[in-house]
Amino acid sequence: MSEGSILKSQDDVVLSVEHVKKKIGRKWIIHDVTFDVREGEVFGFLGPNGAGKTTTIRMLVDLIKPTSGTIRVCGYDVNKNQEQALRFVGSIVENPEAYTYLTGWENLEHFARMQRGIDRQRIQEVVDIVRLDQRIHDKVSTYSLGMRQRLGIAQALLGRPKLLILDEPTNGLDPKGIKELRQFIRQLADEGLAVFVSSHLLSEIQLLCDRVAIISKGRVLAVGPVEELVSENAQYVIWDLSSVGEGRSLLSRQAGVEVISDAEEVLDDAIIAGMGQEAIVTRMDEQLVASIVRQLVSAGIEVNGVHKINPTLEQLFLKMTEGESID
Repeated sequence: MSEGSILKSQDDVVLSVEHVKKKIGRKWIIHDVTFDVREGEVFGFLGPNGAGKTTTIRMLVDLIKPTSGTIRVCGYDVNKNQEQALRFVGSIVENPEAYTYLTGWENLEHFARMQRGIDRQRIQEVVDIVRLDQRIHDKVSTYSLGMRQRLGIAQALLGRPKLLILDEPTNGLDPKGIKELRQFIRQLADEGLAVFVSSHLLSEIQLLCDRVAIISKGRVLAVGPVEELVSENAQYVIWDLSSVGEGRSLLSRQAGVEVISDAEEVLDDAIIAGMGQEAIVTRMDEQLVASIVRQLVSAGIEVNGVHKINPTLEQLFLKMTEGESID
């Protein structure tokens, strides 16, 4: 979870999705989806191919209707009170659209005419928010992909939404662009906006989001703070010991400790690359570490290093979805 994020109360709920289901023809696409998004948080939405992410997003912005269930934005039912609900929503579904032969400013003027109460002052405000003031009067055809993404977000912010929905916002961006967009989204949330982000880049979701929903086959498998979801699952401890054979034997005799024979099955490649060849990997509760260190030292085994590794969101995702591929 991002630094400085604050746990929100139910009173701060901006988007509420309750038992939403969608049937197309005879096939159920969404079986049961429930989650909420709160003021001032970045909420991640993750799922494999065909999980129902895009269908759910399209229902959130009333492009398609749910078969049953309720979607509310700021207390308004999206299906029954569409105009009241959607005035609080800004969204970029799929790629941000812009007229490349116009300047950024002219694009924003065009979209401002489609809404009430958007004047030049508001256009300048969103330009400043997305930090495009130096290039806003240049033609969009000269913009980088990251700049076009920021222009799309500026467009979504024109109506002063309470909820910003971003579908795969980092698609096509280079590492620098991804980092800049992540910082920008975090800034928007810190200023009180609720941000809903769909993404297949799990490492980015783990860095960016306060909470996450994991969806598979039209069902939400888990919802919760990223840090909590990760920490509730198995933790791994890597041991660097002076005597590998004796250490492995002592560790294998401990209650609540599982010595992992094939580290590649449970740890990321980057972690494995940084491990010594003789390192021992265990699955265990971190609270057992101190007592085991004492036992190792008492047995004459030097402890050169102990490293706790939480499972990543990607490992959690693959475990919950039984190895299904990511979008």
